[in-house]
Amino acid sequence: MIEMPTVLEIDSKAVKANIQYFRSKLLPETGLLVVIKAFSYGSDAVAIARLLEELKVDYLAVSYTGEGIDLRNAGIKLPIMVLHPQTACFREIIKRNLEPALYSHSTLLAFCRLLTEENRLKYPIHIKCNTGMNRLGFRESEMDNLIGLLKTYENALEVRTIFSHLTSSEDKSEREFTLQQVELFKRMSQTITVELPNKPRLHIANTAGMLNYPEARLDLVRVGIGLYGFGNSPTETAKLRNVLILKTRISQIQVVPAGESVGYNRTFKTNKESRIAILPIGYADGMKRIWSNGRAEVSIHGKKAPVAGKICMCITMVDVTGIDCEEGDEVIIFKSQDDVLALAKSAETIPYEILTSISQRVSRKVIE
Repeated sequence: MIEMPTVLEIDSKAVKANIQYFRSKLLPETGLLVVIKAFSYGSDAVAIARLLEELKVDYLAVSYTGEGIDLRNAGIKLPIMVLHPQTACFREIIKRNLEPALYSHSTLLAFCRLLTEENRLKYPIHIKCNTGMNRLGFRESEMDNLIGLLKTYENALEVRTIFSHLTSSEDKSEREFTLQQVELFKRMSQTITVELPNKPRLHIANTAGMLNYPEARLDLVRVGIGLYGFGNSPTETAKLRNVLILKTRISQIQVVPAGESVGYNRTFKTNKESRIAILPIGYADGMKRIWSNGRAEVSIHGKKAPVAGKICMCITMVDVTGIDCEEGDEVIIFKSQDDVLALAKSAETIPYEILTSISQRVSRKVIE
């Protein structure tokens, strides 16, 4: 395998430590569902899934059917929930033993009819309730129709979980609304559960919901961004371990005389003779163009080097004047939660976007 200059390292010990931390917050009977959609938040879904199998989490969740198929093709055996299945993929879902989250009358009916057509019995499904996010999910006014369908097809399916999603679990100013969501979900799920032959597990808490609202830790909790070391506050984040490290190497160092420009459109000009390091990473790899011209820094031998000029598709230039470095030296784009938070702040976004923007052409490497 050809070694690539730009690598995203995945710290397996940090993953294990973070899972242990979240489990320490839960009652023994509360299960752990880990969301590994979008290549496991930009890392490596298969590698993360294998670690989570070792750690014996209860469930994995992905957004789309193709993500679940990739995990099955890699030999992952854990139950996999598909959060946003499309009706065109229902046959593949059944074929791959994936578990759809059904969120509307039409999706539930279509899946039930397919189960009947294929003579399936007690196939696992999940029911999503809309408690205020107003994305996917059944409303409280739809409970009668929902229960009617579930009863009609009760031999074909089994409701494994009922769940909903909090809109603002990390925002303390929305505490009242969040508690209203939790209460509405408890009411809706109770309405459904009493009509079922089995007792499904209930879940509404994401990472921040679990940390901020103990009353939302029901039968399962869903961990997403928390797996990678980001909590609901600086205090909680400090208790978690950073999982992802993005690094590259210097390809060339240009000595640029005073008064010359660097990069496209000549937006950066040197005010003195400067050393400019050329890095094999660009906006096609996840280096956001908004970080151009000093809006972000990288780290070389522990010293900060600001971006010089406009970030290109495959190349970034940084000013290493005054830094003792040479071609081939390691460059850290981020290695801590603070680094990711600083990059997110500079781009006026959130850590989720920084992590999930890392291109799949960047090599992934699991480390201890």
